[in-house]
Amino acid sequence: MKSEFEVAFNEIAELRALPRETVLEALSTALVSAYRRDAGVGSSQRVEANFDLNTGRARIFVEKEVVDQVQDKRTEVELEKARYYEPEANLGDMVMVQAEGTTKKFGRIAAQTAKQVILQKIREAERNSLYEEFVGREGEIVNGLVQSINANMVTVSLGRAEAILPRAQQIPGERYKPHDKIRIYIMEVKRSSRGPQIIASRSHRNMLRRLLEFEVPEIFNGQVEIKNIAREAGYRSKVAVAALQEGIDPVGACVGMRGIRIQNIVKELHEEKIDVIEWNPNQEVFIAKALSPARVSGVYLEDDFDNGRTAVVIVPDEQLSLAIGREGQNARLAAKLTGWRIDIKSVTEAVQEALEGLSKPPLKALEVDYTDLLDDVRRIIDKRAANKAVMPEEFTTLAQFADTAQRLIMAAREAAREARLAEINAVKSTLPPAVFQLSVETLDLPESIMDALRPLENVGEVMWRFLLDENRLQQMLRDCPADALQMVQVALDAVVIPDDLLVAEVDEQQPVEEPVEEPTQEPAQEPIEEPIEEPIQAPVDEAPPAEAPMAEVTTTELEPAPEAVAEPTAVVEPEPVVVEEVDAPEVAPVTPSRQPAQRPQQAPAEQTEADVDFEAAVDDYYSESESDSDEQSKRKRAEASKKKKKGRQLVYDEEVGGVVVKRRRKGNREREDDWDS
Repeated sequence: MKSEFEVAFNEIAELRALPRETVLEALSTALVSAYRRDAGVGSSQRVEANFDLNTGRARIFVEKEVVDQVQDKRTEVELEKARYYEPEANLGDMVMVQAEGTTKKFGRIAAQTAKQVILQKIREAERNSLYEEFVGREGEIVNGLVQSINANMVTVSLGRAEAILPRAQQIPGERYKPHDKIRIYIMEVKRSSRGPQIIASRSHRNMLRRLLEFEVPEIFNGQVEIKNIAREAGYRSKVAVAALQEGIDPVGACVGMRGIRIQNIVKELHEEKIDVIEWNPNQEVFIAKALSPARVSGVYLEDDFDNGRTAVVIVPDEQLSLAIGREGQNARLAAKLTGWRIDIKSVTEAVQEALEGLSKPPLKALEVDYTDLLDDVRRIIDKRAANKAVMPEEFTTLAQFADTAQRLIMAAREAAREARLAEINAVKSTLPPAVFQLSVETLDLPESIMDALRPLENVGEVMWRFLLDENRLQQMLRDCPADALQMVQVALDAVVIPDDLLVAEVDEQQPVEEPVEEPTQEPAQEPIEEPIEEPIQAPVDEAPPAEAPMAEVTTTELEPAPEAVAEPTAVVEPEPVVVEEVDAPEVAPVTPSRQPAQRPQQAPAEQTEADVDFEAAVDDYYSESESDSDEQSKRKRAEASKKKKKGRQLVYDEEVGGVVVKRRRKGNREREDDWDS
């Protein structure tokens, strides 16, 4: 037979819908708190409580120190008693010992503490359980009972929890009464100190989606897909559906036999009108169907950079009001459903606009190519202006002329769009690719200007619009201070591209082989008309014998620079230099077979522009003499030559009496003596 404790324990667990482990943990925590309050034990001392569900007996264990003689019973225990609970206990050890007495000896304050702790823990567990239950049901439809009504919201009972239905999420014109059963869509579930806060809706478009899934088995099974929904709750909705399986009519499946399926949804949504439209990948056909029940004569699409996607729709005169709808509702829902901005015109309005623009291109071609049609159209327009009856065939003629004129206009706009796209791409090509990876947030601008520029996403978009489309940029900054455009210009001038983006940009670039121009014969090349087979040493006055270190320097530094390309800009033609044949002292042999000749002795010690061009001319001479056909090796040697040129410099050495190579030292090296020494 079950004890009273076990019966009460099971009743709490079932009533609160909590796991047994959660209730047992709450009871243990309550007993520990009550014992600490009754015995005066601090929070640093370990206390545990165990329950026997069969007998309802609770045992409390307290951590105590093993000593020879007990001074404080609350924190100390004798060795003999400690070994009863821990056979291997020794002096100084900390063991868990059962507390003396039972819970019946607790005082009034301790019992009240235990009760409060139990209730608090159970409430917390119940709140967490409710939150975990309903947070997983977000986006679902649940049945509820209207509990209370006020001006701002309706409280709906969901059994163990309550949901609120704000006024903005109610269907206009719908009235609720207490104890009415309604279906609501769970939009959001939040945590709060009083439990989960459930926000429901009846005007959300996904509620219509869930109702269609409940009523139409083909949608629930995945045979029919809902592409998009445009809804104005309480008035009208448009649903675009597509069949994922051949042989299924998506519109017929949603409507049902004699409209029974769609009628159930209409009744649930307070007689809201629902238009089910078959989705079509052809946007012109899809937009024409989205404007149903109106008939459409023609749809013309235009994708503009600034104004977005616009669809010009021409409808018969008698269908204009039906296509627009009451207060523009039909056109507004069609625009939401298709994602295009829709401009609706009647046939007569389109014809009149075309006649007014005949003097301007592109409609000027109508007077040449469609003379007969233009005469008929003018006759019909005059007939309508005189309030005379117009035959259906004449309306067909007007529609044909309107279609021709609109297609000419769209062709001209498409050509202008292509020209503008080419212009934009040309401007973008002049900008560093790295700026298109920088976010607009990197610009140092006030928050109001940042909010206006944030749709452009990156700095590159701001730059090309500043260079090409300043009017559009001013329009975006119309709500900002008057000097906003100048502030943007200053911020763009201060843009610094991070090093990592620069490195990534260099890595992405493919190596492009530059054409090597044949060096032209200049006066600087007259002294070296034939290849030099042996190294020539410039004449030196009383030059001492060359030492080994100097020979090593000239040998290692004067390496030929193959495939060096002469810079085409800033070319200074040096004066012709004549090399005199003078007996020079012997020097150490030079290993390279092609060694550029050294300049003769000159008075100035500093390197002039003529010296630089002389070196480039010599390098070009030997680059031309190479006959290596391997383009890859040529490119590698050219890159090596450029790197080597950056690190060396030709100077005139008075002691040697000739031009020698001087290498530039790296800036991170430190040396006490001078480099020249």
